[in-house]
Amino acid sequence: MGHPRVDAIAQEAREAVAAARSSADLEQARVRFLGRQGVLTQLLRSLGTLAPEERRLVGAAANEAKRMLEALLEERLAEALESERRAQRTRARLDLTLPGRRPARGVLHPLTRVHDEIVAIFAGLGFSVVDGPEVETDYYNFEALNIPRDHPARDMQDTLYLTESTLLRTHTSPVQIRTMLAQKPPVRIIVPGRVFRRDVADASHSPMFHQVEGLAVDRNVTMADLKGTLGLFAREMFGPESRIRFRPSFFPFTEPSAEVDVLCFVCHGQGCRLCKQGGWLEILGSGMVHPQVLKNVGYDPEEVTGWAFGMGIERIAMLKYGIDDLRLFFDNDLRFLRQFA
Repeated sequence: MGHPRVDAIAQEAREAVAAARSSADLEQARVRFLGRQGVLTQLLRSLGTLAPEERRLVGAAANEAKRMLEALLEERLAEALESERRAQRTRARLDLTLPGRRPARGVLHPLTRVHDEIVAIFAGLGFSVVDGPEVETDYYNFEALNIPRDHPARDMQDTLYLTESTLLRTHTSPVQIRTMLAQKPPVRIIVPGRVFRRDVADASHSPMFHQVEGLAVDRNVTMADLKGTLGLFAREMFGPESRIRFRPSFFPFTEPSAEVDVLCFVCHGQGCRLCKQGGWLEILGSGMVHPQVLKNVGYDPEEVTGWAFGMGIERIAMLKYGIDDLRLFFDNDLRFLRQFA
C-alpha cells in the first residue's frame, strides 16, 4: 500500500523520466530524485523524525518507489544509449554519392627546389655530393683554409663560437679540407649545407642560411675550366642566353680570386630594377685553390692545381624567383609557399 506523499514523488519522477530525450536528461532525473541530495534520498533520511507507524508506511513506500524508479531509469537509459549510438553511426557514415575531395598536396620549398637543381646540374658534370659537420673546429673552418688567427679576413665572418676552438661553421669550405685529407686527387665535389653567422635577420641577412661549395683538384686544372663550368651552370640555372663575367676579388683560400656575375635574365644587360640598372647580377665567389691550402692537406701544388667556388642558395633563389626579402624563406607563410606549387 502506498503513501500519498511518496506517491506524489513517484509520479513526478515517472513524468520526468518519460520527458527525458537523452541519456543526459535521464542522468539529471536520476540526480534529482536518487542523488545524494535527491528528493527520495532526503525522504528516506528523514524517516527517523516520523512517528513509528508513519515511519513504517513511508519507509516501505519510499523503498518501493526507489526500486521502481531505478528499474525505470535503467530501462530508459539503455534505450537512450542505443538510440544515441545509432544516431552517431548515421552521422559518421560515409555518403558514397558525394564527389571525392582531393587532399591538399604539399610542394617543395623554394630553397629545396634550388638546392636540388644545383645538385642535379653538378652531378651531371661528374661532381660528387659530400656532407660534413655543422659544428666545426677552428682549424678546419679557418686555419687550414689559410686564415690564421690574426688574419683580418676573420673579421669578415662574424663567427658563433661554442668554445675557444669549436664553432658553428661559417661556410661549407671545411668539408673541402676534410675531403682532401681523406683522398688523393682527382677530387670533384660539391658541398651543400647550412652555415651560420652572427647576423641580425633582415631583408638580406640571416644568422642561418645555405651554401653550396664546389671543388675540383687534379693535374692541369685551370681558371678556364672554372669559367667553363660556371658558364654551363648559369645557362642551366638561369636560361640558355645566360652569360657570366669574372671580376677580380680576394679570398684567403683562393689565388687568384674572382666574383662571378651573371647577365641579368630580366633585362638581358639593358638595366632594370632587379640588377639595379647595372645589367649584371652577382651570384658567387670563386678562384684557384691557394697553394698553401693544397700544402695544408698534403697535396703538392707543383703537381696538382684546383679551383673552388661558393654560392648562397638563398641568393640564387632570390634572383631566380624575383624575391626581395630573405626572411620570406623562413617565415613558413603558406601564402608565399603555395606560389611554388
